[in-house]
Amino acid sequence: MHAIAGRGATLTRLPPATERQRQDVGSRLERMAWSGNLALFFLGAGGLIASLAWSSLLGAALSVALMLLTLAGGALFALRVPDTHLDEFHGVLSHGEVLLMVDVPKRHVAEIEELLYRRHPEVTPGGVGWTIEALGI
Repeated sequence: MHAIAGRGATLTRLPPATERQRQDVGSRLERMAWSGNLALFFLGAGGLIASLAWSSLLGAALSVALMLLTLAGGALFALRVPDTHLDEFHGVLSHGEVLLMVDVPKRHVAEIEELLYRRHPEVTPGGVGWTIEALGI
């Protein structure tokens, strides 16, 4: 569990977020992966056009396969991976509120939200995000 205090708020009894958590490395990683995915898709599209111009059936098939793989990968990521980042909470933090980040497996999210709401009815759940512990994100 980590917390980020908004303007004027203090974290007397809550553990502060690390510098890495404050920088939202996951958001940058997602943007880089998404940009790479788009670049590969358009590389495949360019390869398809070139293959059709040169009448290369194998090149066209490989280009279409690359385009389908990047399309499927992007769709899976966009539709299945929870996506909440710190920039969505700048308004809340500017009002002096506290952002509490609780690192738990996805299956425990509803349980933690219920526990927080029972003890602190003023709490508003803000979202779920993904992390990769091996990368320190």
